[in-house]
Amino acid sequence: MIYLIHPGKQQYKANLHCHSTLSDGNKTPEELKEMYKAHGYGILAITDHERPAEHQSLADDDFIMITGYENYIRPNPEGKYNAYAKEVHLNLFARNPENVKLICYNECYARYAKRDGALDTLVRVGSERPREFTREYINEFIRTAKEHGYLVAYNHPYWSMEDEKDILSYDGIFSLEIYNYSSYLVNYLENSTPLYDKMLLAGKRVFCHAADDNHNRYPEGSTECDSFGAFTMIMPKEFTYASVIDAMDAGEMYASMGPTIKEISVEGDRLHIECSDVSHIFAYFGSKKPGFVHAAEGEVLTSADIKIDARARYVRVGILDQAGRWANTRGYFRDEIGFPPLED
Repeated sequence: MIYLIHPGKQQYKANLHCHSTLSDGNKTPEELKEMYKAHGYGILAITDHERPAEHQSLADDDFIMITGYENYIRPNPEGKYNAYAKEVHLNLFARNPENVKLICYNECYARYAKRDGALDTLVRVGSERPREFTREYINEFIRTAKEHGYLVAYNHPYWSMEDEKDILSYDGIFSLEIYNYSSYLVNYLENSTPLYDKMLLAGKRVFCHAADDNHNRYPEGSTECDSFGAFTMIMPKEFTYASVIDAMDAGEMYASMGPTIKEISVEGDRLHIECSDVSHIFAYFGSKKPGFVHAAEGEVLTSADIKIDARARYVRVGILDQAGRWANTRGYFRDEIGFPPLED
């Protein structure tokens, strides 16, 4: 028996993309911590634009604050926003909670962050030449961030409008943000699982996660509130900062907009899934046809057994509940499920 998600492993709810009053959010870091903790979260990364901050004074025995920040690269040399132009947004998560290094700093991108002079005392690393909207520069940026202790995630692919071939050319991204709730609220298209499958088919061992990207311009209860709509369930060995980062780095997590996964196991060619109430369970193999089980009308599913195709390039589980909310695991490659390599 191989467990991909072990039923005995504790899962912690996390928002890995969040903005505060330190950039363009409308809640203070203190308010964000309290509101997420009140909603059952145990982990929060406040990722303000171009503004690393460690927020460790807000952590407690039941709540971990991940140090990180969001960077962006645009075609305009002055970094100006254009709703019709492609751009790249990357979230950086620090392996060490005290790491607040600025990566490839560019003043034109720091219009929020430089307001109070907080950036003046931070260590700057990497080239500070004008950012270039090229594959070479973006890969250089990712490489520099990794070399200086960050995990690098690619944010909201649909919103960013980049060509798939460009996203597939980036090396060193550890996870793709397949659900971004802030974007999903306004377009209902920020579900990037098809892109994620293409990354897996290209042989990229990249994970997936979900996040709110909340700015809280609307109050809780409003139909336009951008909090609590997409989250990542992380499964660390223990509830410490280092263990949470290690779990993220190892892909011990899954993305959701509502449903939860209790167990995924493999025995021979049998894939067993246990989950919260859903209406559909899918097993994707990197082929045209996934395995699936659909609930009868008026009924729900809480488990399924699906045969893994002998030619599967990987296995990825997706579940869909009655409200149309997805949860998806990362892709598990053949060596991770006990299958031999495919012959050419």
